[in-house]
Amino acid sequence: MNSVAHRLGRVLEKVTQQSGRLSGTPEYGSWLLGNVAESQARRRIRIQVILTVFILSADVLGIAVATLLVTVVFPVPSVFRDAPMWITFAVTPAYTALALVLGVFWITRRTVNALRWSIEARQPTREDQHNTFLAPWRVAKIHLILWGVGAVLLTTLYGMQDVAFIPRFLFSVGFSGVVVATTCYLLTEFALRPVAAQALEAGPPPRRIAAGIMGRTMTVWFLSSSPVIGILLTGVFALSLRNLTETQFAFAVMTLAVIALFVGCLLTWILSWLTATPVRVVRDALKRVEQGDLDCNVVVFDGTELGELQRGFNSMVAGLRERERVRDLFGRHVGREVAAAAERQRPKLGGEERHVAVIFVDIIGSTQLVTGQPATEVVDLLNRFFAVIVEEVDRHHGFVNKFEGDAALAVFGAPNDLDNPEDEALAAGRAISRRIRDEVPKCEAGIGVASGEAVAGNVGAKERFEYTVIGEPVNEAARLCELAKSTPTHLLASSETVQHASESERGHWTFGDTVTLRGHDEPTRLALPV
Repeated sequence: MNSVAHRLGRVLEKVTQQSGRLSGTPEYGSWLLGNVAESQARRRIRIQVILTVFILSADVLGIAVATLLVTVVFPVPSVFRDAPMWITFAVTPAYTALALVLGVFWITRRTVNALRWSIEARQPTREDQHNTFLAPWRVAKIHLILWGVGAVLLTTLYGMQDVAFIPRFLFSVGFSGVVVATTCYLLTEFALRPVAAQALEAGPPPRRIAAGIMGRTMTVWFLSSSPVIGILLTGVFALSLRNLTETQFAFAVMTLAVIALFVGCLLTWILSWLTATPVRVVRDALKRVEQGDLDCNVVVFDGTELGELQRGFNSMVAGLRERERVRDLFGRHVGREVAAAAERQRPKLGGEERHVAVIFVDIIGSTQLVTGQPATEVVDLLNRFFAVIVEEVDRHHGFVNKFEGDAALAVFGAPNDLDNPEDEALAAGRAISRRIRDEVPKCEAGIGVASGEAVAGNVGAKERFEYTVIGEPVNEAARLCELAKSTPTHLLASSETVQHASESERGHWTFGDTVTLRGHDEPTRLALPV
């Protein structure tokens, strides 16, 4: 038994897509409904087949319940012994077959005609949208009419033979019709999800018979409780007519109780299916957002508060995408580290002393470069040149503080702390020099590297400011850059910077002459790459 129950549970999980163990949820909440990319012709066939199967199944189940109530639960008077055979074996089967065939044909044809705008791939009008969301109620209404006509017809024919048949057929056929209509209403809502998704693009859905989740739930509860009314009526008629023995009365009550449990379970299961699948679609999409995927809009296919939830999720993701776009744009303009620091705390004017290392890079002969070739080629060349600088500075955990025409300033140790900014700056300087020589040979550039104490912070006014680094290392790096333009390697660093680096990095450098840089009082010993 456990194995059978386990397998049945797995089948239901697969069909309804409500299990947390399943890897993903289809766009419409169930694989039965296909996907968004499906062609309209294929979707029409799919919907028509699903509707036909669901409606036939519900009607056959309702006929079986009505037959059980009429023949077994209420055996007295008997439809076989106390009524003419032509009613029991001719009229009743004939009307049942006619109503079944006519009902399925009428319902599917009318429903497909109402959804022709979707089949023709037209933009839905307000009337089209109205017809789409009223389709489940119209399916239920046709069922109520057919079952109501059957209840009146059979009650009249059998009642003419014995008045005791009247309450039995009114309740049995009427109850079964209500249950079938409710079931078809819910299943039609499910089957029309792909079309409802298109209709919701025209605006919010019109008010329906069961507005919102609460209205839908209360309607299902009320209709699924109707067998309890049957138990009540059984007791009333058993006391008033006294035509049932104690055994027959007990059997009738027990059978009605079983039917009540079955009907309640069936309708509640369908309702939970309709409610859980939209939530699970959003839940899976939220997991994707949590993993960093912001291209995961969900299909809005529900006309209740669940549809508002789906629409709200899409609005949220659109806002996150816009925020990420602005963050990316902001980071490209001011630097990733500065952008991240601005997000963590509110930026304000002022700065703080930091120990930093600085690289200054400037193109040699930039005037001749600009005047010697078309502007578009110059821009392309500069972009390739700066791409090398940005890639190497990022790779060595630095921050390109600014571009100044054909020059660039990179900082290591601000705004992010580094254990040894000299190591990173010197390694980046060597890598930039090598790559410029190999990848952008037309852009010869001087590179200066210096380190020391500087002030890092926001400079400007409250309305407009930028993050920058001011101090001796910046001036020294700029002077070393100018001096490096006249050296074979085009790369110079201060000896103090190399001395503060680790032993492994110092091995790549050698000390040279001592010079007094322009604007400096103290002499500076130069360091050159080996």
